Amino acid sequence: MATDHPTVLVVGAAGRFAGLVVPELVRRGAVVRGLVRDDSQAALARSRGAAEIAIADLRDERSLDRAAVGVDGVFHIGPAFVPDESRIGLNMVAAAVRAGARRFVFSSVIQPTFTRLANHASKIPVEEALFGSGLRYTILHPTNFMQNIGAAWPAVLADGVFAEPFPKTARVARVDYRDVAEVAAIALTEDRLAFGSFDLCADGMPNREDIVAIMSDVLGRRITAGEPDFAEWAARAGLPYDADQKRLLARVHAHYAAHGSGGNSLTLRAVLGREPRSLRRYIEELAAGA
Repeated sequence: MATDHPTVLVVGAAGRFAGLVVPELVRRGAVVRGLVRDDSQAALARSRGAAEIAIADLRDERSLDRAAVGVDGVFHIGPAFVPDESRIGLNMVAAAVRAGARRFVFSSVIQPTFTRLANHASKIPVEEALFGSGLRYTILHPTNFMQNIGAAWPAVLADGVFAEPFPKTARVARVDYRDVAEVAAIALTEDRLAFGSFDLCADGMPNREDIVAIMSDVLGRRITAGEPDFAEWAARAGLPYDADQKRLLARVHAHYAAHGSGGNSLTLRAVLGREPRSLRRYIEELAAGA
């Protein structure tokens, strides 16, 4: 059952990933209330389609209560690699319950029970809270985002090298976060995904050699696969992380080096009713400046 024009609070509506959820919700007739940190982010959230703005601190329960007043649903993705990510998620679930929201979509991570990775383990308390919340929850388990390749695209064009700090032969499943955003919007405007947890992956498990082969073909010039160490890569990437956050991210890349990261596209294809966006399509869009 679809809900006509629900009001949905989108946490991080000015962010790189949650910001992709906003236009998908608008396309389905939702009224988006963008939750942002301060006034400086409000214009960006509005440019993506947010009709309302709520300024709140994810660590301040009172401000979250004000932000959630009258909403029908909440989309939540936690800030990356922060030590209190679990508490932030629990705060958001509690605020949704107090506000009388009906639906809650949590963008978690693939294989959250792989607790040797702290950013996976931090998702588990939030998922557990949803199970007992009374909310019509939907939990998304996306794999590595193709948009991380997009962040490296300027360096690819400038240097002819696509570099990540793990072996170029490591196979890692990827997903275009726009597809994840579409699943989130379906879950926040319809009931068919309620009480479900969904792994979200595109087809295949490409290694970096596969990726640069696509880049080379699309660009018409040779792109090579770089294998920098983590410190070198992090310095060049200009990550907005402190030392502890970088340490946690380095452990993720060490896991990729040792094991790769698997994923299956069946669920995403079934939910969307179409083929997931492919890695080649994503790279073609990057090359076209889309």
